[in-house]
Amino acid sequence: MYDLIIIGGGPAGITAGIYAIRKKLNTLLVSKDFVGQAGESSLIENWPGEKQISGAQLLLKMKNHLESLGAEIKQEEVKNIEKKDCFIVETSQGSRYQAKAVIVASGALPRTLGIKGEKEFIGRGVSYCAICDAPFFNQKIVAVIGGGNSGLETALDLTKYAKKIYILEFSSKIKADEVLQERIRKETKIEIILGAQAQEIRGDSFVKELVYIDRKTKKEKTLQIDGVFVQIGRIPASWFVKGELVDLTPRGEIKIDLNTNQTKTPGLFAAGDVTSILYKQIIIAAGEGAKAALSCYSYLKQE
Repeated sequence: MYDLIIIGGGPAGITAGIYAIRKKLNTLLVSKDFVGQAGESSLIENWPGEKQISGAQLLLKMKNHLESLGAEIKQEEVKNIEKKDCFIVETSQGSRYQAKAVIVASGALPRTLGIKGEKEFIGRGVSYCAICDAPFFNQKIVAVIGGGNSGLETALDLTKYAKKIYILEFSSKIKADEVLQERIRKETKIEIILGAQAQEIRGDSFVKELVYIDRKTKKEKTLQIDGVFVQIGRIPASWFVKGELVDLTPRGEIKIDLNTNQTKTPGLFAAGDVTSILYKQIIIAAGEGAKAALSCYSYLKQE
């Protein structure tokens, strides 16, 4: 029986682990990996103390810090949480762990387009991670779907490899931070297409075409490409905790008490991008993880 189980190996989960261990809680952290959304970022420039650092490097530093405190870690995927006399956390690997309290810090997963050809070409030209797959598109033509921060960051990552990059944005303007837009404007490899609604991905053994609708003219257009990088946002990874334990927003975010990070179930806390907090930022996720751990400590002390 653990005092606390933390689910998730991103900034929120790792920070919660650091704080919990420093409070001498018998803690287990369960996560299928230590990558997540933060780890997929090629360049982070708003983490205090680091002018520039890759997401992978930052997550490695965090993980090393956690391990230096003697953290117990299980690299498994959680599939269910239930509460009886205590909380029971089940994993896809068949393990069952018990704890007096739980912090869900599972982050968010890539949102899919839901168009024809997307699933069929995953791993054969369709990707959700430029850090993982960009080298496979050396001197290729690619399309990035999404004009937010993640879309522009992905396009910039791809300039090291691809010979031509299209950015397709559904709306009539780019929504990314101005600093990213300035960098994009300097890149001759990148072409932005506004008002574009992706319709279908075509190919044979590999992606060959992307079909989209020009929302202004209503005409169907086709791009000859070798790959598609989907960057249209994230979906909270809350599916394993649905039911009577938590309330969810329409987007699937876990509702929490903003002061304590506790859900509607006593002893069950949540932190980071899986929750209903307004801003999804690495530094905020880390702070939320710390807050959840401190609240959990107070809860267990009272109990």
